[in-house]
Amino acid sequence: MSLYLSTNLLHFHSPKTGSFGNCSAAQFINHNQVIPVPYAVTSLTLSLSQPPKFGRERFGPITASVTPTQSPITASSSFRGKNPKEINVLVVGSTGYIGKFVVKELVSRGFNVIAIARERSGIKGRNSKEDTLTELNGANVWFSDVTNLDVLEKSLENLGLPIDVVVSCLASRSGGVKDSWKIDYEATKNSLVAGRNRGASHFVLLSAICVQKPLLEFQRAKLKFEAELMKEAEEDDGFTYSIVRPTAFFKSLGGQVELVKDGKPYVMFGDGKLCACKPISEQDLASFIADCMLEEDKINQILPIGGPGKALTPLEQGELLFRLAGREPKFLKVPIGIMDFAIGFLDFLVKIFPSLEDAAEFGKIGRYYAAESMLLLDPETGEYSAEKTPSYGKDTFEGFLDRVLREGMAGQELGEQTIF
Repeated sequence: MSLYLSTNLLHFHSPKTGSFGNCSAAQFINHNQVIPVPYAVTSLTLSLSQPPKFGRERFGPITASVTPTQSPITASSSFRGKNPKEINVLVVGSTGYIGKFVVKELVSRGFNVIAIARERSGIKGRNSKEDTLTELNGANVWFSDVTNLDVLEKSLENLGLPIDVVVSCLASRSGGVKDSWKIDYEATKNSLVAGRNRGASHFVLLSAICVQKPLLEFQRAKLKFEAELMKEAEEDDGFTYSIVRPTAFFKSLGGQVELVKDGKPYVMFGDGKLCACKPISEQDLASFIADCMLEEDKINQILPIGGPGKALTPLEQGELLFRLAGREPKFLKVPIGIMDFAIGFLDFLVKIFPSLEDAAEFGKIGRYYAAESMLLLDPETGEYSAEKTPSYGKDTFEGFLDRVLREGMAGQELGEQTIF
């Protein structure tokens, strides 16, 4: 979805794909990414050999048991005592923005990485098999389809190796209603089932801190899978999980770098203090995910994680960018009510034209990240807490901005993962 501002009107345009990210106005006015505690669940058994059908009842807080579709292969449950090179790690979502960094980090630590990839990956499928093999150098790359359980299991059967750990970096490319359930729930569930059938005893899930306050479809889909993952561990003492909920990624906050370099104003919603985040670099997040392979304190835990340094509001992000660029600060403040009007209008249109369902969802995603902080939601106070949001890593957002001001945003393209 694109938001065009002029002196005469506000216009919304919804392409076929969009996505979600973080709380900087850059993700709304410029092409930028917007990228999370489970709820009460009842029991429902689903067979993932057939794609689930999603109707409006999907909003209900239901769960499903992980029922293997075939006799599972047994892998050693004591994999944590092995040498990394003897530990088989299955990575799904390996060609995604974070997945690529995770594969590289795991390979560098000596794990035997099995990376599942699509035959055409990257932005709009621009990467060929050869490109993927080069990008995931050091990993055992298998081309398959995580949205089809039968195909995925056949691929792993042909691989002929047991699996110790599954790492899922899957995420919807658009944040649309159907795509969220297809990827954030169904495909992720497929990877769990297929991995369990090959002996996996640990599952590392890349989720998102924003699922703490689930108002969007992709958040509901992620939470549903999280609940089922935890239920699986409760019912099987030999199975464990680590749920990683990162805050904002650097690239999702860098969308206004070129504008500021060109002398244009930094755009933000309200007074620029509606939300805040502790962004984490892709490398640091990948390192944290790799830590979840063997560190005991990360077993059966939900792990919110941000980067080093203080939480930054959009106003502070803009001030930092102007200082590093050597320019006088100049801000354009957009009333948050504009978002509310657009969402209300789109919700009205959906009642008449159901095909606009995704456009309405994209508007809600934009509104969410314009006002909600990517910080830990303190259950005691009901407020976001920068102090209680864990920090990890060494890469700073200031260092990132300094680098992209000099080198540009090459390699940080969002492509289909764009909201406005």
